[in-house]
Amino acid sequence: MSFYPKISFQHEVEEYLTKMFRNNELITALGAREVENRYQSLLSHLSHPPAFTTVRVNTHLASVKHVKKLLFEEIQKQQFKGLRVPVLEHPKLQDILLIPVIGPRQDLKKHASEVIVGAQCGNAVLRGAHVYVPGIISTSRFMKAGELVSVYSDIEGKCKRGAKEFEGLKVFLGNGISELSRSEIFSSSGPLNGMGIRMIEPVYLSPSFDNVLPNHVFLQNLPSVIVSHILNPQPGERILDMCAAPGGKTTHLAALMHDQGEVIAMDKIANKVKKIKQNAELLQLNCIKAFCYDGTKALSVEKREDEQEGPPFLPESFDRILLDAPCSGMGQRPNMAYSSTLKEVTSYQPLQRKLFTVAVQLLKPGGVLVYSTCTITLSENEEQVAWALKTFPCLQLQPQEPHIGGEGMRGAGLSLDQLKLLQRFDPSAVKLQEMDIDSLEDSREDDLISLANKDCIGFFIAKFVKLNNK
Repeated sequence: MSFYPKISFQHEVEEYLTKMFRNNELITALGAREVENRYQSLLSHLSHPPAFTTVRVNTHLASVKHVKKLLFEEIQKQQFKGLRVPVLEHPKLQDILLIPVIGPRQDLKKHASEVIVGAQCGNAVLRGAHVYVPGIISTSRFMKAGELVSVYSDIEGKCKRGAKEFEGLKVFLGNGISELSRSEIFSSSGPLNGMGIRMIEPVYLSPSFDNVLPNHVFLQNLPSVIVSHILNPQPGERILDMCAAPGGKTTHLAALMHDQGEVIAMDKIANKVKKIKQNAELLQLNCIKAFCYDGTKALSVEKREDEQEGPPFLPESFDRILLDAPCSGMGQRPNMAYSSTLKEVTSYQPLQRKLFTVAVQLLKPGGVLVYSTCTITLSENEEQVAWALKTFPCLQLQPQEPHIGGEGMRGAGLSLDQLKLLQRFDPSAVKLQEMDIDSLEDSREDDLISLANKDCIGFFIAKFVKLNNK
């Protein structure tokens, strides 16, 4: 059941995707009608939030049971006001908790006073966030602090900042209470940060994690947690997280190693590296060393000083490497209007290959390389695997544990056996569902876990081992 319109793309990007998702390999295997149904279902899913909020527990500091109890109390008392929403443990991922998302709630009354927010802010609201001042584009003419307002997303980016009304395409996100007046929000000396609207009736009810157990939980999408388990770092090893910001996977790797060994985290943007360091400090993980460095230049061609602990690194320096590559991000949910051009979308494949080539050289023989993206394209996923296996005879695809997503997508010339070793999270694997308290109470826990496994962001994972002496 679709509440919002399907995701929209620029025309040339839409053509590019349509051709990709109607490729001959797929049509021969599934038939044209099934291929088309799956593609249209995927487009609908991408504009809606996942069915669950996933949080990873910082097991370095607390047990999952203890955090589950704290989180349940916080949600019932502070946020869901008596609604009996469960906090679930995952049978295959022992360090995550799942909270069902209630919605879409179609009976909400809309108020005369309106607030228009940017698309990115709107996406965050659909996943449980309040509205912060930088995300507000316009408000009704006489909006006062403390007023009940209806919040809408300007999904096409056409509303002018400070406008008093907006008649363009907007989608309803829910109702809230304004913390500030219109004049305070848009005055030249007004606050640039801080909360602007406190959401009290969102269309999709998810818990907000602003300052909720900050040392104990980290908000992550389910497939992003799975990646670290698949790399499976061991205490005492030297691990490289090549494109690490904001540090969710980096800190997870360190926790899985019981903070013993070394996790080198790199990102080429200084502010993002600062965020990695802050997260490591917040979660009290000491084995992480973060560096501002371009991953494509991380291989040292000459002998280094022994004392140098940062990049560039000598060949065969790492036991395991995670390349969670920069990508077109088309798997992120919710997103109602994807704004990148075809030139931007296709620019990622060559960058990913540069990073991958460096990763292979930095990996020790016998070492493990995990490649992942949060996108849905063949060119950044299965095509990259086909290229890697052809370019680097030393690499071999490996089974993944846990294997929770589907197999890889046809269209890149990989064999069925190879596709089964890949993990593609395709949200269209399950129907869009409305979740309310009654249906939640009637659901079996196994069915809810199965839904959480499928109704998540679009994501891709491949695991390789570097063979000895080849």
